Amino acid sequence: MRLISIILVLLLSCTTVRKNEFFDTEDIKSSQKLVGLEFSNAEVDTMLNYLSRNRQGIDSLRKYPVPYDVAPALWFDPLPDNFQLPESGPDRIFFESTNVKTPGSDTEIAFLPIHSLAKLLRDGSLTSEKLTQIYLDRLKTFGDTLEAVITITEDLAMRQARKADRELAEGIDRGYLHGIPYGLKDLIAVPDYPTTWGAYPYKDQIIDEKGTVVKKLEEAGAVLVAKLTSGALARGDVWYGGKTKNPWNLEQGASGSSAGPGSAVGAGLVAFAIGTETWGSILSPSIRCGITGLRPTYGAVSRHGVMALSWTMDKVGPMARDALDCALILSAIKGEDDHDRTLHDFALSFEEPADLSGYRIGYFEELFENDSSDVSSNQESTLDKLRELGAELEPVEMITDHPFSVFDIILRAEAGSFFDTLVLKHHDRTLVQQQGSSRANSLRQSRFIPAVEYLQANRHRKILIEAFHELIKDYDFLVAPVRSGQLSLTTNLTGHPAIAVPDGFDEDGHPTAFVLVGNLFGEGKLLEAAYLFQKSTDFDEAHPPMFSNTQE
Repeated sequence: MRLISIILVLLLSCTTVRKNEFFDTEDIKSSQKLVGLEFSNAEVDTMLNYLSRNRQGIDSLRKYPVPYDVAPALWFDPLPDNFQLPESGPDRIFFESTNVKTPGSDTEIAFLPIHSLAKLLRDGSLTSEKLTQIYLDRLKTFGDTLEAVITITEDLAMRQARKADRELAEGIDRGYLHGIPYGLKDLIAVPDYPTTWGAYPYKDQIIDEKGTVVKKLEEAGAVLVAKLTSGALARGDVWYGGKTKNPWNLEQGASGSSAGPGSAVGAGLVAFAIGTETWGSILSPSIRCGITGLRPTYGAVSRHGVMALSWTMDKVGPMARDALDCALILSAIKGEDDHDRTLHDFALSFEEPADLSGYRIGYFEELFENDSSDVSSNQESTLDKLRELGAELEPVEMITDHPFSVFDIILRAEAGSFFDTLVLKHHDRTLVQQQGSSRANSLRQSRFIPAVEYLQANRHRKILIEAFHELIKDYDFLVAPVRSGQLSLTTNLTGHPAIAVPDGFDEDGHPTAFVLVGNLFGEGKLLEAAYLFQKSTDFDEAHPPMFSNTQE
């Protein structure tokens, strides 16, 4: 019997090629190389019919279209074991109000922070209609120069501005955003206006729904003046109409897919903007364009009505003049939403501190010391300023022992699922960029990510979540340089909030920044510290000369 078994194995191990209607055993053997596996000829032979049934099932699956607003029935939970969510309840935002004189020019008005504009709107020095017209004029004048604007929503903006003026005159005050014009990254749906996702296949797309973040801003009385460019399908600063420019250097892109919001806020085309981040797309344009950008905790702000790139990594957040503005915006847009089951309600507490002596602060000492770039002196000055403000900085080490090189398959697999139809119909070929690092190529290769490896990556992600929680849990926040290795990928995977804070200029006159990373739903501490730094420096008040020195 043993001899017979050996003969059968040898027969099954022969190189005879078997076929079905879809593929043959040689196809299976070749595909093993893509995932680093090696099965015997006999094992490959036994798979043929099984894989054929899989293929039939996949073909059947593709006959049932899935609406874009349907997420998988798998919900990502970034909370570490035994993590205690902060209490919910009303937000508490307290800060010292300062006198604001009406600026002498429209350009000066355009660069004021929200909290100053709000005061002018209430003391009668300015109307929302006038303010809105200032931004509309600047959008028309500079939008094409920066390649930062998809659609100017002029009719809607003027209706909203006039309504805000009427309400404020009648004593109806919806808060600090009431009457304040803003821009929206064009991944977010607004009825009657194109939502292009920055990509040629969708340039005429109109989605008949309103993103929850837009609804919340409407309720707060904010005025939508423009939909701003996104890098194609949320990648980089290149879209179907060009490359969004850095207002400090028109030869340079604004970087990151929230390039339009970063460029428009930096150039004073809007008072603030809403961006999205999956992996660096709020922080990177904020740093390059010299503004303050907050990436909130995963689960803080609804993604309903927002193009999904990665259901388990996408975040929506504010890009503004300073940290106080970010606090005011976050308070308006955060909170639970029946359309997004990933959300947690929490009370935002912001109280402008006298100093940083009461905060527990860690900093990545080795990352700062090992940075030999031309901005390292700025970073040292930043640490000195934080210490001057009372901070006791405790050195911490970035976690390293994790399979970082594989984690981005989570994003790529989820994006491949969302854009399944685009690839199946080969409409990915119409995207402007087609090189190896392009979104089009990323979507194509996502079809070769095994489900097993996607799940394995998420198991390692859970280990990463616990490890980073152990690193940060004893601190109110961590201080990091912009060049910080795997920190951006790590915190986007774990869902932790972060804020980019301007801290000077490099040798070419381009803005530089540092980053604060907080605990889950710990935005208040980040914002307080960032705002105190900004009140003690004037980097957030610097604006690109080409757009701030306009003669009027």
